[in-house]
Amino acid sequence: MNDKIMNMAQVRMSPLGIAVVIVLLLAGVLYIHQKVSTNRSKDALKFTPEDGEIPKTVSMKELLSTAIVVAQRGGDRVRDVRQSNDLDEQSKGKTREGANDPRTEGDMQSHRAMYHGFQKAFPNIKVISEEHENAGWNPDEIPTPDKELPEVYKTITDDEYVKVEDIAVWIDPLDATQEYTENLLQYVTTMVCVAVKGRPTIGVIHKPFEHKTAWAWVGKGSSGFQLPPRSSDTAAKKIIVSRSHSGDVEKVVKASLGENTEVIPAGGAGYKTWALFDQIADAYVHVTLIKKWDICAGNALLEHVNGIQTDLKGQKIDYSADSDPKNEFGLLATLSDYNKYLQAIQPAFEAARHKK
Repeated sequence: MNDKIMNMAQVRMSPLGIAVVIVLLLAGVLYIHQKVSTNRSKDALKFTPEDGEIPKTVSMKELLSTAIVVAQRGGDRVRDVRQSNDLDEQSKGKTREGANDPRTEGDMQSHRAMYHGFQKAFPNIKVISEEHENAGWNPDEIPTPDKELPEVYKTITDDEYVKVEDIAVWIDPLDATQEYTENLLQYVTTMVCVAVKGRPTIGVIHKPFEHKTAWAWVGKGSSGFQLPPRSSDTAAKKIIVSRSHSGDVEKVVKASLGENTEVIPAGGAGYKTWALFDQIADAYVHVTLIKKWDICAGNALLEHVNGIQTDLKGQKIDYSADSDPKNEFGLLATLSDYNKYLQAIQPAFEAARHKK
């Protein structure tokens, strides 16, 4: 018996056996590390401000859900103020074209609902709003939005987790304020855009007086808006433009596309982008400065269906958090024939600019 024990004690593993054991141990360590990291990422997605720990990545589906909720809540405030007829209209000054730039109580109440709603859901994400804060109210009155909307989770099955520092959220609490004061409510929208590394990735346009919302996460899914059929190449083109910030747009459009081109004045950048999907217009053209909170959400909706939106130099627009909120070189947005429109309009646009 003692001899058997001695023989067993003298057993030595071969070099190959030792290598196999080491590989198995390393594989086990890597597997455990991966499981722990995955669980940490998932835990971060369930973050609420009360947890006290701010995650470094966020769920795009949660961002989309929040964007829809705050756009609709802002729309509720816009509608309530308009129906009360207590607009408290003030002027922020004049635009470059000399038009009045108004602000109302509807703008401010929508801003509070949208800006602080987003901040409560994602306190470490940069949110850029058209409006700025007034004192004398309690942010605690704004509820935290639902970050798991059923319509989003039914439509989009997978998810992506994005670094917080790569995200910028652009909100327009009340687009078409001038028309809002004139009771031209068909033009009024609230908008949210989530940009990732400067690119418009999630867009939400809400029409509060029609109770309609269009949303898209580029390449992933949308609220179901359809790409309309292309118009005939021989048909006269319909170009939608601003009714209150027109600049030389009608001259530019007719000089480049022909005198028989139909120019449609309308309020609100959100409305004008939506009009492309409704076949009201073939292209949206703007020849003066426009702010990024006006155009980011529509840009995302267009990109989801392979439409194109650029400035009139043909440059894609950067929506990074540290970028200038002013887009200086106009706008061209269309669902089809982008190159034809750009080649036709760009020379007239440049000529008009150089005359000033």
